[in-house]
Amino acid sequence: MLNESQRGRAHEMTRYYEDLEVGQVYKHPVTRTATDVDNLLYVTLSHNPQPLHIDDEFAKKTMHGTRIVSSLWTLAFVNAQAVMPLTLGTTLGNLGYEEIRFPTPVRIGDTIRSETHIVSMRESAKYPNAGIVTFEHVGYNQRNEVVVRAKQVSLHLKKAHAIT
Repeated sequence: MLNESQRGRAHEMTRYYEDLEVGQVYKHPVTRTATDVDNLLYVTLSHNPQPLHIDDEFAKKTMHGTRIVSSLWTLAFVNAQAVMPLTLGTTLGNLGYEEIRFPTPVRIGDTIRSETHIVSMRESAKYPNAGIVTFEHVGYNQRNEVVVRAKQVSLHLKKAHAIT
């Protein structure tokens, strides 16, 4: 639940359906260096015992040569960067992901940055107060290698139906 101050700022920072256009690209200012703590907390909270993420000796014997960060942590971080500028207080639900790819593993110590592209938009046949937007979230490491690319479909609120 947004408090009064957040609700006021959300309308300044976020985008309603009508504010979005296919082809727009939002480069998110927040970057983050993936730490061992990030990785261990994520795999612990998600009950993911994959030794590739938690066992140095196992990981040394893989093609990676070292532990790698959970790909779902990477997806969560990159996806979350779109909340403040695009969906805070204007999304009515995540309808799903059409495609998720992890072409380059994230290693502890990699610094991740992201951007979001508006891929497609259409009116919702079921909900006249909203439209359906497809976002493509792309995350990069410090070497500009793509670490995640995900297409997310969202039910997005129209201005006339703003929740205040």
